[in-house]
Amino acid sequence: MALEHLPATEFDSTALNETLVPAPGSAPDGMVQLLTPEGERVGHELYGRYADDVDGEALRSFYRDMFLIRRFDTEATALQRQGELVMWVPLTGQEGAQIGSGRALAPQDYVFPTYREHGVALTRGLQLSHLLRRFRGISHGGWDPRESNFHLYTLVLAAQVPHAVGYAMGMARDNAADASSPAGATVAYFGDGASSEGDVHESMVFAASYDAPVVFFCQNNHWAISVPTEVQSRIPLANRAQGYGFPGIRVDGNDVLAVHAVTRWALEHARSGNGPVLIEAFTYRMSAHTTADDPTKYRLSADEEAWIGRDPLTRLEKHLRASGAGDDAFFAALAAEADDMAAQLRSDVQAMEPPSFADSFTDVYAEPHPLIAEELAFHKAYEDGFADAGSGNDTEEEVGA
Repeated sequence: MALEHLPATEFDSTALNETLVPAPGSAPDGMVQLLTPEGERVGHELYGRYADDVDGEALRSFYRDMFLIRRFDTEATALQRQGELVMWVPLTGQEGAQIGSGRALAPQDYVFPTYREHGVALTRGLQLSHLLRRFRGISHGGWDPRESNFHLYTLVLAAQVPHAVGYAMGMARDNAADASSPAGATVAYFGDGASSEGDVHESMVFAASYDAPVVFFCQNNHWAISVPTEVQSRIPLANRAQGYGFPGIRVDGNDVLAVHAVTRWALEHARSGNGPVLIEAFTYRMSAHTTADDPTKYRLSADEEAWIGRDPLTRLEKHLRASGAGDDAFFAALAAEADDMAAQLRSDVQAMEPPSFADSFTDVYAEPHPLIAEELAFHKAYEDGFADAGSGNDTEEEVGA
């Protein structure tokens, strides 16, 4: 299952955009695809070699990641409905885009996610229960980004994209100063809705101006909450890269193999000092925007049904079965593993303890601060005053609760 990192190819931005991105208003059949909806593996003149070393074992691991993260998503949604989480942001339908791109990352690369990149988090080795700390309302983050090069979730739309470019500009200086260490790149994940934000435009201007090693990864899931993509853009989103002077690639986002190959190429292109790349992964959000959303208010069930046949898991399962790389025993064992994972996840979430109110004072500054110490003392005196009044709150914990 050795997936080697290949050197970046020579790049002609005009030729690439003309051949790989459909003309405005055309059907999305000009997208890069290496695995058809029927599960047939096909080649590609430019990106095919970036998938040549992805054998049956690697594809089984891709399927395992997609299957587990979908089960995680299902369990997290159930936990929210049962009052264990404040809110949840589903990803069902986007597993191919996330696992394919996440598995293309090298350890030195750094990820700037939105709030939906649970699959990418899995590929970076995060404990999945840590993702739920923020959604349970007990943490501002949930994990240490330095341990996995996976940044904290960004809830403000598109705010992570300028951060990714700034970080990439710093990485470029590091790459130039230390040729002995492997060069790194950043990946900025965002959706089609965020692509309409000024933050994305400004980020692409800076990235192009400074040849920043950043891959802009847009998951076009067709809906910016209730606003369809065609209202936001008259052309395929990947075409926008032409205006900034760097590559724009439109890939079948439900084809995990094609996403993986395209992202490997883009990362090598960026790490090699050739500047940014925009990837538009054409996919579909099969579930709600969040658990606070009702998609039946703005989209037709017929549209959802049309995308069921393009399911990224179904597509890869067809290939695994047809090629002999996956049999009934493999899929049964994976289902059992997912059940165990879901049970452990539920146990972990229910065991999570909320922080005390006093903890909020310790997280303001890295070092002790006299004003914060004064305010904490006032808070403790305030709590003690309730206890002295015989209110029945005999302990600090009860008052804080």
